[in-house]
Amino acid sequence: MPRSPRTKKFRRARLIVVVLVVLLVASVAAGGWYAVDTVRASFPQLSGSVQVPGLGAAVDVKRDAQGVPQVYADSSEDLFKAQGYVQAQDRFWEMDVRRHITAGRLSEMFGAGQVDTDSFIRTMGWHDVAQKEWDSTLSPETKKYLQAYTDGVNAWLTQHPGGRTASLEYALLGTVNSGYKPEPWTPVDSVAWLKAMAWSLSGNLQEEIDRSLLSQTFSPDQINQLYPDYPYQRNGTIVQTGTVGADNVYKPPVAAVNQGQAGAAGTTQQSAALTRGLTSVSDELAMLPQLLGPQGQGIGSNSWVVAGTHTTTGSPLLANDPHLGPGLPNVWYQMGLHCRTVSASCPFDVTGFTFAGMPGVVIGHNQNVAWGLTNLGADVTDLYLEKVTGPDTYLVDNQDQKFETRKETIKVAGGTDRVITVRSTNNGPLISDQSTEEQQVGTYAPAGNAAPDRGTSGYGVALHWTALNPGKTMDAVFELDRAGDFTDFRNAAKDFAVPAQNLIYADTKGHIGYQAPGQIPIRGKGDGRYPALGWDSGYNWKGYLDFKTLPWVEDPAVGYIVTANQAVVDQSYKPLLTTDWEYGTRAKEITDQIQLRLNNGGKISPDDMQSMQLDNTSVLAKTLVPLLLKVQITDPYVKQAQDLLKDWNYNQDADSAAAAYYNGVWRQLLILAFGQKFPAGLRAQGDCLLVQQKVDVNQPDGTVGGETKIVTQCGTRKPSQAQPDGGDRWMEVVRQQLANPGSPWWDYIDSNHVQQHGLDNLLKEAMKDARQDLTAHLGKDISTWSWGRLHPLNLKEQTLGVDTSSIASGVVHRLLNRGPYQMSGGSAAVNATGWTAAAGYDVDWIPSMRMVVDLSDFNASHWINVGGESGHAFSDNYDDQTDLWRQGKLLSWSFSATAVDRGTKNKLTLTP
Repeated sequence: MPRSPRTKKFRRARLIVVVLVVLLVASVAAGGWYAVDTVRASFPQLSGSVQVPGLGAAVDVKRDAQGVPQVYADSSEDLFKAQGYVQAQDRFWEMDVRRHITAGRLSEMFGAGQVDTDSFIRTMGWHDVAQKEWDSTLSPETKKYLQAYTDGVNAWLTQHPGGRTASLEYALLGTVNSGYKPEPWTPVDSVAWLKAMAWSLSGNLQEEIDRSLLSQTFSPDQINQLYPDYPYQRNGTIVQTGTVGADNVYKPPVAAVNQGQAGAAGTTQQSAALTRGLTSVSDELAMLPQLLGPQGQGIGSNSWVVAGTHTTTGSPLLANDPHLGPGLPNVWYQMGLHCRTVSASCPFDVTGFTFAGMPGVVIGHNQNVAWGLTNLGADVTDLYLEKVTGPDTYLVDNQDQKFETRKETIKVAGGTDRVITVRSTNNGPLISDQSTEEQQVGTYAPAGNAAPDRGTSGYGVALHWTALNPGKTMDAVFELDRAGDFTDFRNAAKDFAVPAQNLIYADTKGHIGYQAPGQIPIRGKGDGRYPALGWDSGYNWKGYLDFKTLPWVEDPAVGYIVTANQAVVDQSYKPLLTTDWEYGTRAKEITDQIQLRLNNGGKISPDDMQSMQLDNTSVLAKTLVPLLLKVQITDPYVKQAQDLLKDWNYNQDADSAAAAYYNGVWRQLLILAFGQKFPAGLRAQGDCLLVQQKVDVNQPDGTVGGETKIVTQCGTRKPSQAQPDGGDRWMEVVRQQLANPGSPWWDYIDSNHVQQHGLDNLLKEAMKDARQDLTAHLGKDISTWSWGRLHPLNLKEQTLGVDTSSIASGVVHRLLNRGPYQMSGGSAAVNATGWTAAAGYDVDWIPSMRMVVDLSDFNASHWINVGGESGHAFSDNYDDQTDLWRQGKLLSWSFSATAVDRGTKNKLTLTP
């Protein structure tokens, strides 16, 4: 799941690694007592009774064999207090690290290596915004629940103040940071996690940066080819586009969903960038912990709901699998929250997936309705170029304006405090103040001929982002948890400000529905594809779309709704949601699978829903493989690999040699056609090319003249963030370019450093290069090849488990990390085990959980998590669900009190 900063950002963690090895050696000499006792001391009490001050009555916590807790209480306050206590039992180290991330305080735990990360998050002010929400935005009821949750966490923390009784990680941290002790939890710590969610799901910020980088090399026309129009006619939309009437209310159509029309090409009103070389603008963004996985296009989620008229159960079926980054423990925590008697004063009877550190349930069902989430992809972030005219001023409409400024003190474990100054414009904080990389955006991003002089240091860069406005998403979580019908569901969605999500719905009365929520800006000039011009107030945001204008549908005639990050509506919907939809490959495949099953009066079963989640099909392979088989290969070494594709069924199964070779060819095609041509700022670190470059040379007459030389230019971007990544967009790019075999994109430099031209030649080179690449990875004998060996998943603990700087780190990895697992699936497959083609084949994002909800009988529903419930590395429930998940299996999901009792393995009673 979440990704942490790279090794250089965890220098103090390296010391912990060394200490751990010393402890391990010492424990062997002492019979292992210290290590075993330290581990056991942190395990939670699962049975019997424990006193929790402040409870109004006893609360029962019933855990099944996977350690999933179902909590039963007489009041809402007791319910959420118990939730806080139980989550702290299982995951407090994770919760503590997360709140240090969202508050910009990692340096207090891990030292000076985290100062840059803290500075960037402090500049955005995540924790400050969360504090404002607590102070003035959230409802009194929500604040009551948050306080109860906080009291529960702190009750546990009082009993486990740190060190060995909290978790093994605290014992290790104490050896190098003996002054660290966890502070009491606060309600704002919980609310701030929503900012982390919003950051990782914030839309097209990376695309905005990448377009600016590409504009140094390519024309606007070429960039449009790299960001092609969404294929409305082929892949359709979530809802058939309705209308926004004169009353400013969205009116959904009565007919089908997932249909649309072909769209027209977009244009940019900004000129191409200056051609000076630049380094990666996005390094600062990549440096941030990727709390929910890699940011930007290529990742996504699947959800769909089928009405009872089309199911074998006669009631709706709802499936969901969010695609997030892998890690241990997983981002999701399974839980049930049950009022013993559901009433107005205690209205909760809900179960599903939530986040450790936050009360309520985020995805799941209650006794009446079920819901799922996928990322809407709305464009809710804009970078603004700002003309800084002095230390305290910037330019707007030819007038100097004063920055809003504040000081932030970053405390550093084992070091000196750092003080930073945050300057904010009317468009948001000046993020370039804390990052030389963002300064590069200001130096080179397109600005147009009428722009003021950049000066020697370029423009400043400000970030405007909806999540920096106080919102009510925490209210929405509790409103969803107790929703009774579609009206309640839509009312909850109205408060779901950030991150903007596709919300799908089903209820026990047979209704299904969809709602697009979120705080989505109304722009003046510009469409959000490039950095906006901060000195022109015409580019300012003019407000936010009224919720009443956002698309929704209830009980569409077609009888199902699919959301997989495709376009929500077609271009006839006038308010701008985004220009950077995902391209709908997964959505079209899911829709085709549903329609295939419904042909000739068929019905969808719960097993069908589960099998659809495991669809490994490479859709583009159906187009590309026939072209590859037509290429004349004379080298028997390469021909042997080409022949693997002859009888391939296009399924990317873990044991498939053909899938391995196809994906190897796909990677090489992208490198030859696009990667070779990209500026260093988009290419991966270590990806070095010979390029022509103009350099300044001192002439004999004393002047400086320009000469062209062949130089080695290496990529500067973090590999997992590099382009081309091979995701959904790239499949659409290649699909369109295949129609033009003479396209300049098919020009490339071969392995002999000779310029070559044409699609056929490039495909031949890609197959040769792929044969060599797979031989290096898997061996010369193709009978031993498999996609799973080439495409492994490693689950890493996200603090100590990501360090790779020393021999000792291998010991820690074996203790905390799990894998490798040989994986089926692929980047744009429904079974989305994503990988970054520019970096290699390792899995970067995954279906982070899977669920299938049966509205005819909630006890017949099924779910699975990655890893397990526990954050304690040696617990039986640390990774007990992973192999089941890898195999595509689901666990029974008990809901009724009787079913829960049948599956209960441990019962703990919390007493006042």
